[in-house]
Amino acid sequence: MILFLGTKPGKTSSQVLSGIPCPYCQINNTLTATSHSSYFHIFWISLFKISTSTEIQCSHCKKVYFEKEFTPAMQQHLEDQKKLPK
Repeated sequence: MILFLGTKPGKTSSQVLSGIPCPYCQINNTLTATSHSSYFHIFWISLFKISTSTEIQCSHCKKVYFEKEFTPAMQQHLEDQKKLPK
């Protein structure tokens, strides 16, 4: 019997961080957070989430911030967005 095991990417979600300036260029309302998830699968059926990563990019200066580089304001905005009902 052959089993097809592995990981596959999930859906990507984006959200604009309004009211937060870019730490590099200081322009407001230019930051966009993008989240990527990876799932474990058997026979191409997703079973559970393995990891999630989030990056924030400024549309003005094109600087990318990884999770370790988030400012407290960026982190607070992302946490507040998770609490909102969908």
